[in-house]
Formats: sequence, C-alpha cells, structure tokens
Amino acid sequence: MGTLPALVLTEADGHHVIEVRGARANNLRDVSVDIPKRRLTVFTGVSGSGKSSLVFGTIAAESQRLINETYPSFIQSFMPAPSRPDVDGLRNLSAAIVVDQERMGANSRSTVGTATDAYTMLRLIFSRLGEPYAGTSNFFSFNSGEGMCARCEGIGQTSEIDVDRVVDRSLSLKEGAILVPGFAVDSWQWGVMAGSGFYDPDTKVGDFTETELHDLLHKPVTKVKVGTSNLTYEGLVPRIQRSFLSKDREAMQSHIRTFVDRAVVFAVCPDCGGARLSAAALAARIGGVNIAECSAMQISDLAAFVRGLDAPEVAPVLGALGDLLDGLVEIGLGYLSLDRTSSTLSGGEAQRVKMVRHLGSPLTDVTYIFDEPTIGLHPHDIQRMNSLLLRLRDKGNTVLVVEHKPEVIAIADHVVDLGPGAGADGGTIQYTGDLAGLRASDTLTGRHIGHRARLRETVRKPTGQLGIEHADLHNLKDVSVDVPLGVLTVVTGVAGSGKSSLIHGHLADREGVVVADQSPIRGSRRSNPATYTGLLNPIRTAFAKANGVKAALFSANSEGACPRCNGLGHVYTDLAMMAGVVSVCEECEGKRYTPEVLEYRLDGRNISEVLGMSIAEARSFFPTGQARKVLNRLHDVGLGYLRLGQPLNTLSGGERQRLKLAIHMAEKSSTYILDEPTTGLHLADVDKLLALLDRLVEDGNSVIVIEHHLAVMAHADWIIDVGPGGGQAGGEVVFTGTPEELVSGGRTLTARHLREYVAGS
Repeated sequence: MGTLPALVLTEADGHHVIEVRGARANNLRDVSVDIPKRRLTVFTGVSGSGKSSLVFGTIAAESQRLINETYPSFIQSFMPAPSRPDVDGLRNLSAAIVVDQERMGANSRSTVGTATDAYTMLRLIFSRLGEPYAGTSNFFSFNSGEGMCARCEGIGQTSEIDVDRVVDRSLSLKEGAILVPGFAVDSWQWGVMAGSGFYDPDTKVGDFTETELHDLLHKPVTKVKVGTSNLTYEGLVPRIQRSFLSKDREAMQSHIRTFVDRAVVFAVCPDCGGARLSAAALAARIGGVNIAECSAMQISDLAAFVRGLDAPEVAPVLGALGDLLDGLVEIGLGYLSLDRTSSTLSGGEAQRVKMVRHLGSPLTDVTYIFDEPTIGLHPHDIQRMNSLLLRLRDKGNTVLVVEHKPEVIAIADHVVDLGPGAGADGGTIQYTGDLAGLRASDTLTGRHIGHRARLRETVRKPTGQLGIEHADLHNLKDVSVDVPLGVLTVVTGVAGSGKSSLIHGHLADREGVVVADQSPIRGSRRSNPATYTGLLNPIRTAFAKANGVKAALFSANSEGACPRCNGLGHVYTDLAMMAGVVSVCEECEGKRYTPEVLEYRLDGRNISEVLGMSIAEARSFFPTGQARKVLNRLHDVGLGYLRLGQPLNTLSGGERQRLKLAIHMAEKSSTYILDEPTTGLHLADVDKLLALLDRLVEDGNSVIVIEHHLAVMAHADWIIDVGPGGGQAGGEVVFTGTPEELVSGGRTLTARHLREYVAGS
C-alpha cells in the first residue's frame, strides 16, 4: 500500500495541522511544530531526546484533559485531574487514543479473549449454536456465577495452603506465630487478630483448641470490637485467598510472591480440568468442539474454524469474530490463544492486541498514538505492522508513531526529528519534513537512516558449548542444539517461534549464566538508578564526609526524608475504585528531603540537585572513585541521559534491561543472556551497543542475544534461527551457522530479510 502524496502546508490550510507552540514538558525547549493531520508522522531521535514529552506528555495529555472537561462536574469528580501541559498553545487537536506498551492487567481472570471481546462473541455463538443447549451467553462466562466452575470459581486451578507455612505452632501470636506478610507483631493487621478475643495471644498456637485454631485460620469475615473500635476480622486462609491468590503472580510484590510460592500448592482444577467452566457449559459443542477447546486453539486455527461455520442466525457475530481473529493473525499474533492470560503478554504483544481492537472501529478523524509498535517483531512482521498503520491512516485518522526502526520511518508521510542529544542536550526540533529531506539533512538520524552493519570478515572461534537436549517447553518440538561459548550468538525467528522458550526455558538457570531482560524491576516507586545500582552509597558517604554529619541524612528513605511525603517527593491519593492522583509534595516541592538536609553541599550542590543530574552530568561531577566506576558502566550501556533519581517505574523495558546489564557488568560472569537489547535505541546507539557486546566477548564472556534487529544479526559470530513460523508452526531450529552462511544459503524468513539488508550496505 503506497503512501499519500506529501501535504503542502499553507496559512490557509492551518486547520490541516496540529499546531504546537512553545512546548516545555520535561526537556523540551519551547518547541513549536506543525504536524499534518490525516497523515502518518514518525517521531525520531535518540532515547531521551524529547519525543515522548512532545507526543505523549504534550499532545496526548492535553487531548485527554480537554475530553475529560466535557464531562459533567459530577463525573469529573470521579476521574483523575491531569494538569495542563507546559505549552503556550495547542490548536486543532482531535481525540487521542494512546496505544502503548503497558502490560494488560494483573488479574488472572483477564485473557486475550476477554481483552479483545473475542470471547464475548464466542460465548454468544455457543449460546445460540451449542448442543445441548446450556443457556444464555453468561452460562459460558468463567467470570459469572452461572458459568464458572464451582470448585475453582473460574480460575482453572485450585490452591492448597500449607498451614504450617502460615503459622508457627511453636509460638504464640505475641511471639510472632503468624508468618503471613503484613502480620508482623504490633502491626495493624496483627492487632486485629490478637485483640479479637477468639483466642489468647499469649498461648502457643499448638495449644489452641480446635475451635480457636479454626477461628485463627478459617473464620469467615465478621465484625469484632478491639478496644473501642469496631473492626473486620477474617481468618488467615480466606484472607490469603482473597488478598494474594486473586492476583496474578507477576503482579505480586517480591516478598508476597516468595511467601505464596512457599505456602501454596497450585494444581489444575480436578472438576473442570483447567477449563474454568461448569460441566453444563463444557458439554455444549459446535462441530464436536466445546468453548474451552475453541479458546485453547491457536488463533490462526480458530479463525479457520469460525470461517467454516454456516449459521445465518448468528452471521453478523460470526463475521465480526472472523474479522477480529483475522486481524490478530495479520498483525503477527496468530500463535496466541484466546485463553492466554493477559498479564503473560509482552509489552509489544499487549500493544498489538490493543491495536487490533481499533482497526475495526467506525471512528475516524481520531489521533492514534503508538509507542515503538515494532518492539518484539521480526522484520517479516514489521511489514504487516506497517500495513496496519497505513490502514488506520487511510481511514481518515492522524497516526503519530514514536519509533527507531528504519522500516517504519520509511513509510512516514512526515518525520519530526528531535535532539540533538538526550536530556539537557535534547529537546529541540532538528528536522521536519519528508523522508528524502531527512536523508539529506545533517542530523544524527539523517546520517544513520541508510546505515548498515556489515557481516564480520572473520568470526570468532567458540571456546566450548552449552548443550540443549530434547527441549519441549511450550511449542518446542524436541529441540536439541549446541550454543557456542566465547562468541556473540544471536537467536532469532518470528514472534512466537520459540526463541525465549529455548533460551530462557533451558539456559537461564544454569550456573554462571546471567539474565538481563526487560521485565519490571522489583522495587517500589522509591527506587531509582542511584539506589538500584548502589551508586547512592558512595554519594551519601561523600556528602557526609564533606559536611561532618552522618550518611543516613542523605537517604530519602531514612532520616533525611521530608516528613510530609516520606521522601517520595509526591503525595499519592488513593481514590479507591478509580485511578489514584499524584501531586507534588507542597512541603518539599518534590525535593524529597528536609530543608535542613538541603543546606548541606558537596562542591556547591545539595543532595536533591545531585540526584537531579543526568548520568552524563554526574560523570563530570564525580571524576574518580567508586561512584565514577558505576557511572561509567551506566554510560557504557547507553543510559547517560537518565537522571540519577528517576523512579524506576518510569523506565521503558529497554532501559530496564540496560540498567540490569550495567549492574551485572561489575560481576564475574561467563555467559550473558540479553533479550532484545536494541529496544528503544536510536540507530546511532545500536553501533555503540554492538561495540559493548564485542567488549563483553573480548573480556572472556559468552553473549547470547535474542534479537530481531538486522544490524545485530549481521554483527553476530553465530546465528540460531527458530521457526519456521510462530506457535504450532514454529518450535524448531531451522538454521545454525554464521551470518555469512545464512545469507549465502539460508532459506528461512530471517535469511531472506538479512540478505536484503546486507545487499543494501
């Protein structure tokens, strides 16, 4: 599908552009730019240059704020109240829909089917066509009382709680008998249990009567009077089931997850066999298949099954479901199943699932905003993604894409390049116009848009190998392969082919193997690069030594913390059923420390100012010592633009991975496993990453990279290609050898794209 002709902007055509005037969000420096409407605009620039501040922090934020203001005051009172972006003027905005990489829900009841409404349509079809008749569509819902399996309540698994992991029978409550997180002696929850009157908190649990033990462990919710307060009491077992086991494991805090792993044994529900539904719902079949079996099918197979049904009474629903499933296949997600839990999707998969929902929307003149939609996509799948972006545009929508991949930049009608650098060195417009103009411009992006990494002239020789034998995790089909040591190995293949199952599932737990991936970093909103890397310790020591005071004063989690916000810098207001509201602490103005602590200086800067520095600035501020060593590693992995005090929950997946890599580089390791380390990297920074990977290998390490980026494949010593397709069509090693061998004789999808890439260099 070709691109629309370039749009010529004139004063008379002002309504054809989104006008941004004087944008100053984060590092933007009074940015003014016109963005053509009903066109596909790609925003480029190095990480931290200001792309997201312009697109998400300014345009999307103001569109959402203005839409919220159209609701009645009563409705607005139940909604978060975002502040107006720091911008002089924004004109000709349309409703913005942000399709981002946020993981989809932490609820084990949310699946791909429920998230896309595909399961809702499937339920309706089974309620009309299923034999024997089971009831209305609600009777096929595992989230409704009518449809769920009574034994597991629609979860698909049962949980057996080991009571001796919940309480220590040799102790009394006052001695710490309760082993559940949140029930430490003298805590509020412990106080409810100890003061309930159902048992003596001084008596050892092993000496409790049968009734007392039942009340401690199993008593249902009841009101009790503790002192002068009427409080709610609940036995430990139902409390664990309600508070912990209703959440998805990945959403739990690490200490809770550790407790659950130790105290709870999960098993497939014996009544429904993991299908989540009642016997009546599972008995209803169409063409010999029940609804759970449909949900377990690979989506590409389910699409064919649905297209094969001929039922005029539900023809509109069959058509809509078929279109939705075809859309999922087209976007490269045909290997998923509708019963896949939403929280297990990667950020890229989650974004593509959300995208499919909008493809069938009758809305037009909408602004769709995407954040690196190619993450996790093989070059073969990027072509499909491009066609979908163009389809959204051709429906009359404005499509804004933040992206680094040259394949996506190539289809843009308009490019906005920010830079020249990151953080304080970015925030200005470097170029606006078409692709030809970008190529001719002397910007960092323009200079690298046609850059190609070359195949190695000589590949390094392996020093040994790690053998994988008869791997069968997920879709792997009895795979045996040797992974060479002492070299740079790239594992590639289309999305869902089995790359991660092969490497993470069969190598990650071996001795001497270090995994740096994009998963969320376990920690609270208090954590930041300085605390996570241990950098804060030498900084606190330096401040303490310079001022003759103790180091604890310079920790926002300790004595120096602002008492109003407890050192967070923000006040979080929980609005119960709604999204909470975050506001800057009025007392410390976001600086996190008490005024007394902020009086102490190190070379003219206070602790808040130092934590506000970028890693690049801090390298100049700390020219020697332990702090400089940590900062050098952070700089080497391309994170020079991050602020030392930036909360970890604001980092992208790629940034999290590079932060983990910086920490592991200080350890003695032999084998590194990296998962798409180019995520979020500008074309110019990919070369720096390749140099870093080379350095790791030359220092005596083995580096295994799961990656789709063609530059990384070309730079490898050895390639393991998994495929040939995704899901059931994958799970085999389809090539092993050098990149040169893949280019010269390979017949896989990867070979085809790498051949084209190398030929263009």
